[in-house]
Amino acid sequence: MSKNSLRLGVNIDHVATVRNARGGAYPDPIRAAKLAEEAGADGITAHLREDRRHITDADIDGLMEALSVPLNFEMAATDEMQKIALRHKPHAVCIVPEKREERTTEGGLEVAREENRLAHFIAPLRDAGCRVSIFIAADQKQIEAAHRIGAEVIELHTGAYCDHHAEGNFAARDKELAALRDMATFAHSLGLEVHAGHGLTYETVALIAAFPEVMELNIGHFLIGEAIFRGLTPAVQEMRRLMDEARSGDST
Repeated sequence: MSKNSLRLGVNIDHVATVRNARGGAYPDPIRAAKLAEEAGADGITAHLREDRRHITDADIDGLMEALSVPLNFEMAATDEMQKIALRHKPHAVCIVPEKREERTTEGGLEVAREENRLAHFIAPLRDAGCRVSIFIAADQKQIEAAHRIGAEVIELHTGAYCDHHAEGNFAARDKELAALRDMATFAHSLGLEVHAGHGLTYETVALIAAFPEVMELNIGHFLIGEAIFRGLTPAVQEMRRLMDEARSGDST
């Protein structure tokens, strides 16, 4: 993969959401992960939430066994999740904020306020060989804190940008986009690898994919929803195409 290549991580959480709505084993998120891999995903993302509302411990076991691309294990900064990550030693762990009452992850992690605790929390994960990423808002103070605690990667939260676009509030969208661009540049200047994700769609992905500092996009909910209408393989292939066009400067 060239230095300028942009990786696609496909989040398969919401295949498990559909499965869990009825119980049983169908649809199987591990099957979805393998399909996404075959369709061009460079990695698979799965968030094992504390309440196990979608992905389960057995899913993580199965993904670690089945995947030939890296697993990005999203998790809250809890002792339980740290133990699970240290047992599996996935390629990457992404530390995310988590509240039981939220539908999905609502914002970036508050790193600056918990700098000492998080530094101690991620140290064993790094020692075990996991790449540690912090899911973070486009906020210089938080990025500086993530750098100080020893994170190797930050993932910029693109949810506000995508929400403003969906609402037709283009002035707010463009302001958020400018903040994301500036903070991608700033994080890169500190030596952090920059990822981005949350809420990205076919309409919103190109402007983020065009940032040269961004090395990976993690996209899930939209792709699983789109798979209902067109199938998972073509849904992933279309996202891959749009990302590659934007990165090469060929998007219109």
